[in-house]
Amino acid sequence: MPGLRRAGLLLIALVALLGVAGVPVYIHPQTDPLRPADAIVVLGGTAYERFDLGLDLARQGYAPELLISRSTGNDDTVMDKYCAGRFDFTVHCFIPDPWTTDGEAQEIRRRAARFGWRHIIVVTYTPHVSRARYIVSKCFDGELTMVASPSESGVKFWTWMYIRQSGGYIRAFLHRGC
Repeated sequence: MPGLRRAGLLLIALVALLGVAGVPVYIHPQTDPLRPADAIVVLGGTAYERFDLGLDLARQGYAPELLISRSTGNDDTVMDKYCAGRFDFTVHCFIPDPWTTDGEAQEIRRRAARFGWRHIIVVTYTPHVSRARYIVSKCFDGELTMVASPSESGVKFWTWMYIRQSGGYIRAFLHRGC
């Protein structure tokens, strides 16, 4: 029994250490001060607040173009508000291929090469900011300004985010190139 108790305490200590280490990565990631850019890119997902934030930034004049990942698919009619609306700036929507942050980063690379983007503002939800910065920077050589949209809260949400984002980091580290 002493060995089992020791293993249990070690496991608890490891989980606590990982929890504390994840605070600056998932809960309070590095975001950047806003300044004008060539484009605003909103990464996909179902927390629609990020798309509203992207629209607000474009309306405020931070970039003349807004690129939105329609990662929820063409059948998501909520996205029509963003992708089929009329605005005083250019809005383009795309479905990432593959259907991941890697696919979004590859689309950013293609459009940056096509339109000469040197600086983009990337909007995603808070626990995804650090990993998105890592993945997008593998594909985009220009300057990134990362912006966090509001996220849910609560133990269940943050537990899931620690697991999901950590798994995503492992996959991103193993994936070579863009």
